[in-house]
Amino acid sequence: MLTNLSQRLLSALQFTRMALVFTAISNAQCTLLLRAARDASTQKLPLLQVLPSRLMLAVALISIGLYGFGMSLNDIIDRRRDSAIAAHRPLPSGRIGLFTAYLICFSLIAAAILGGVAFLAHDHWQMEGWISLWLIVFTAGLITFYDFAGKYLVAPGLLTLGLIRFFHALIPAPRVPLLWHPLLLLDHVAILSAVAYCWEEKRPTLTRRHWWVVAGGLAFVNLVAIAGWWWRLASHHVPMGMWITPGLVLPGVAVIGFLVVGWRIRRTAPNSRAAGQKLMLYGLLWLILYDVAFTAAYVRVAAAAILLVFLPLAYLSVQLMRWWSNLLLLSQKPEFKRA
Repeated sequence: MLTNLSQRLLSALQFTRMALVFTAISNAQCTLLLRAARDASTQKLPLLQVLPSRLMLAVALISIGLYGFGMSLNDIIDRRRDSAIAAHRPLPSGRIGLFTAYLICFSLIAAAILGGVAFLAHDHWQMEGWISLWLIVFTAGLITFYDFAGKYLVAPGLLTLGLIRFFHALIPAPRVPLLWHPLLLLDHVAILSAVAYCWEEKRPTLTRRHWWVVAGGLAFVNLVAIAGWWWRLASHHVPMGMWITPGLVLPGVAVIGFLVVGWRIRRTAPNSRAAGQKLMLYGLLWLILYDVAFTAAYVRVAAAAILLVFLPLAYLSVQLMRWWSNLLLLSQKPEFKRA
């Protein structure tokens, strides 16, 4: 009975890829901390007074819901394709039924919306809270577009992955207390996904035209975001600037650090495919370090230390899932086929 329960729980966690959900939670919590630092400075209040625990829980629920929704919807859409090339996955292997898969998927998006409503209630039903709720719906729409079509369109799909991180990071603070943070997440995820796609030699092949579309799309989004900030500056509605300040040194060091790690991975990996897979894992984990860098620079070192805990949690979760899967595989009775 315990083995069966363990197998069901593992299958659900694998189906939703929950091992890396801490990267999404960290991104949103960083934005929430930046918003709290802005509000505390404006209202002359202690940081903890403008950052209640229930608000942090609501944002965590939004992140978990959106992340799990995207991963589970992807496997539901790809179930026939996976039955041919990845039959070991929970859905095509039969470890999770189709009805259960739909139930998990819809429960997760409902949880995200519920978290958004709780966030809206905390904001006393003000405009910023409504924008956060609409951002949840819009981000879910981007996720749905990627799962149904974007991943087959190569360059638009890679850009969509970056945009999903960008808008997800904006949910706790639509007024964007610090634009550099979501922009870095956008650029990092899109470029990381493109490089990993290339190294893993996926099909269709990433051509020079695709690279230009990704680069041009990123440049366009960055310019539009910065232009929007300047418009807000002219309207006197900018609570925090995006000037080049000493606080950007830490995120800059984190970017350089990842470039070194990526170079090291490419040099030491046994083949290009292994390099791409490892780069993708480390690149997603590195998002947490960006959050830590921004929080340490613009909020508090103590808050950054708390966010840093997400890094070992995410890495150990990945390793635990692998160990758990191998352990259950060994515990199963061997099957003998007649020659």
